[in-house]
Amino acid sequence: MEKLAIKGGAPVRETKLYYGHQYIDDKDIEAVVNVLKSDYLTCGPKITALEQRLCEITGAKYAVVVSNGTAALHIACLAAGVAEGDEVITTPITFAASANCALYCGAKPVFADINEHTYNIAPESVAEHMTEKTKAVVAVDFTGQAAELDSLLKICRENNAVLIEDGAHSIGTKYKGKAVGSIADMTTFSFHPVKTVTGGEGGAVLTNSEEYYKKLVLYRAHGITRDTSLMERESQGGWYYEQITLGMNYRMTDIQAALILSQLDKLDMFSARRKEIVARYNEAFSRLPEVTVQEEIQQSDTTRHLYILRIKPEKLTIGRKQFFDAMAAENICCNVHYIPVYHHPYYEKLGYERGLCPKAEKLYEEMMSLPLYYAMTDQDVEDVIHAVKKIVENYKSN
Repeated sequence: MEKLAIKGGAPVRETKLYYGHQYIDDKDIEAVVNVLKSDYLTCGPKITALEQRLCEITGAKYAVVVSNGTAALHIACLAAGVAEGDEVITTPITFAASANCALYCGAKPVFADINEHTYNIAPESVAEHMTEKTKAVVAVDFTGQAAELDSLLKICRENNAVLIEDGAHSIGTKYKGKAVGSIADMTTFSFHPVKTVTGGEGGAVLTNSEEYYKKLVLYRAHGITRDTSLMERESQGGWYYEQITLGMNYRMTDIQAALILSQLDKLDMFSARRKEIVARYNEAFSRLPEVTVQEEIQQSDTTRHLYILRIKPEKLTIGRKQFFDAMAAENICCNVHYIPVYHHPYYEKLGYERGLCPKAEKLYEEMMSLPLYYAMTDQDVEDVIHAVKKIVENYKSN
């Protein structure tokens, strides 16, 4: 039996391997430099080009790019009409923004439990939490796997609610052969550096609804318009504009847009490599009775953003924290996605209590995210597998 690094043995690798990392090549750099040398750094042609490209990739009729994924969720809720007194259902296994977007609008986040096998929000739990106050459902494509969109759309239609798909993890994923971005009422993307495609920061909202599109454009840029058909007064000239609602400054720069456009040219390449790594992980870990591999629904052809390893505490002599620390000692830097949103002190102060979503809370106690990104070498992948097997062998129950 190999001696664990945390107990003085040699680690499986000499250098640290992080759970995520962006991939930037010379074409990406050239795209950004060209914008820096151009006339427009913001509000320029790259914004329009990126929105058109996102529509081409996803099949959505409209795209509105914004400063980040949180901004995308916020304006999606605003466009959906979420306001004070409303409720928005979402999952607790997500980054806080998926729930915060309801709070920004004065609404109440309501947490539905997850499917214990796929880790996505469970449609039956969503249905149980529907009330007359439910204005929207924010369904997260957790790890990149599409949520059960058909079921969720049906529930939303029956309850006069808007389905907002939080696709921060899932650009490149297809649901029943159709690209994520063109299925829900609105879909949001994030272009943070650990995501499949990055702009440093950045986000987008995609929709097939012209009504939502017009609202999204307004909310992105201060609620200001130069469209004379929307103005409440007669135009006074070519310089004239009006603020007709209260919006935010959530504009993306052309610098970011140029980088994202260049990255999108590599989306198929990024997706293929991530699938290769996931397949290798699944092959290795499905043979270990001490851990569980995330299940995937048949409808989802997933470009995975995160790889979740779930330990079985009853088959090990350690818990998740000790497993996490042992991986770090082997120079495999993992993460945990996510702390249930209502476990955060801010949400506790709002009156949320533990125990709301038992399946989600149990998952949190047993999971961690392993390294997964395009530039990982085959040896990097084998190092991760080696470390997991080494720890399992040392700590498995008799």
